[in-house]
Amino acid sequence: MRILIVEDEQLIARALKEGLEAEGYAVDVCDRGDDGLWQATEQSYDAIVLDLMLPGMNGFVVCRELRANGNTTPIMMLTAKDGDLDQAEGLDTGADDYMTKPFSLVVLLARLRALIRRGPTERPAVLVAGDLSLDPAERECRRGDEVIELTPREFSLLRYLMHRAGEPVSKRDLIEHVWADDDLDDSVIQVYVGYLRRKIDEPYGREAIETIRGIGYRLNATGG
Repeated sequence: MRILIVEDEQLIARALKEGLEAEGYAVDVCDRGDDGLWQATEQSYDAIVLDLMLPGMNGFVVCRELRANGNTTPIMMLTAKDGDLDQAEGLDTGADDYMTKPFSLVVLLARLRALIRRGPTERPAVLVAGDLSLDPAERECRRGDEVIELTPREFSLLRYLMHRAGEPVSKRDLIEHVWADDDLDDSVIQVYVGYLRRKIDEPYGREAIETIRGIGYRLNATGG
C-alpha cells in the first residue's frame, strides 16, 4: 500500500511518515500543495493525507483539481481548521474524511485503513442552477448546451457559490474557502465576481450572481 502525505509542518509530516511506515505502508511526502497535486497526478496511491493550509496551493484546491481530473484516490483531509463549514467544504470538494489537529495517530491510521478498504470515491455530482451547470469531473461549465470557458480560479469561485446556491455568502467565506489567504483584499473578490458575471450572466441576459449589500454575494438557485 502506498500513501501520499501533503503536509508542510515538518514534525507532523515526519510523525505521520514514521507511523505509516511502521504499519507497513510505503510513504511519499510533499510540503507544497502544487507539488502534492503533481505527485498525486503522476503516481498511483492507495490514499492521500492532505493538509488544508499549504504553500503554493491550498488543500481545497488540490482536492478539487484531483477530482476534476478524475482522480478517485481516497483523501483524508488533515487540518487545524475545525469549523462546520470548513469540514463541509472539504467533503464537498471531494475529500472522503476529515481530521483536525491535534490528532491521534492511532485513530488516523484506523480511519485511513477504513478509507482504503472502501476504495475509490464516486464521480462528483454535477452542480445545477436552472440552465447553468458545473461538472467538477469534466471541469466544464455550461449555459444550456453552450460551454463557457473558465479559469481555474473562476471555476473554484463558481463552484463554491453553486454549492451554496440560494444562500448569502460573505466575502470572508470566499477568501477562506476559495483562496485560503487571510491577507487577501476584499477587492479581489469583487474583481473575480465581475469576471464571472461577464461570462455566465451578461451574454445571456441573466443575473445569477446577486450582490448582497454589506454581506457579499448569492447565486440565484434558478440560475438568474
